[in-house]
Amino acid sequence: MCGRYAITSAPEALRRLFGYEEMPNFPARYNVAPTQPIPIVSRQEGKPRFALVRWGLLPAWVKDPRTFALLINARCEAVTDKPAFRAAMRRRRCLIPADGFYAWKAAGKSRHPYYIRLKSGEPMAFAGLWETWTGPNGEEMESAAIITTAANPSLGSIELRMPAIVPPEAFALWLDCDNVDAETAAALLVPAREELLEFYPVSPTVNRVVNDSPDLIAPAPPPAADDRPAPSKKDDGQASLF
Repeated sequence: MCGRYAITSAPEALRRLFGYEEMPNFPARYNVAPTQPIPIVSRQEGKPRFALVRWGLLPAWVKDPRTFALLINARCEAVTDKPAFRAAMRRRRCLIPADGFYAWKAAGKSRHPYYIRLKSGEPMAFAGLWETWTGPNGEEMESAAIITTAANPSLGSIELRMPAIVPPEAFALWLDCDNVDAETAAALLVPAREELLEFYPVSPTVNRVVNDSPDLIAPAPPPAADDRPAPSKKDDGQASLF
């Protein structure tokens, strides 16, 4: 699952990594949350393109957005056949820049946040899907979802799912919807190798969307032991934030 993440690299560093021509200037964000605008990189006219879209996929066939569930995550096992995702998996794959993401570990009755990032300290790219929804009055909304896969064994001690991370050498393949079919692209949707990532506990202040500062990704003391039973949790591939 991925319900919160961070984008802290300088805009020019992200521009170099993803190779888009646009020159966006945006501040570091330490607590990106669903429904907020997020940057994505897609392939348009043969080139990487930067865009800001809403986090929470809205398929083109939806009649009334008010009655449709917010799709912030898409399970990799379902992206090629689930109606909400299969068209985007064929024609509208994207990369979602990030520097790290959060996961919540059950500790008895409570849950404690952890921050996960590349050991190299470099930014990463989540596999994503995007869509354009057009309303009855011609209004348009572009939106996206992060694709998740099973957590690798280390992260599995915290969460059952993790974002599918696309390595830089596979950016072009993932984005090339004209020449790379959905089934071939889906082979990239695997857990990240354990030696690539590190994680550590952070402050519960990340639980509040209004908090957005470097303190959120600073290491914090491990959570105290709590012997009370944790509440039951259903793994639906979506974000279960707290």
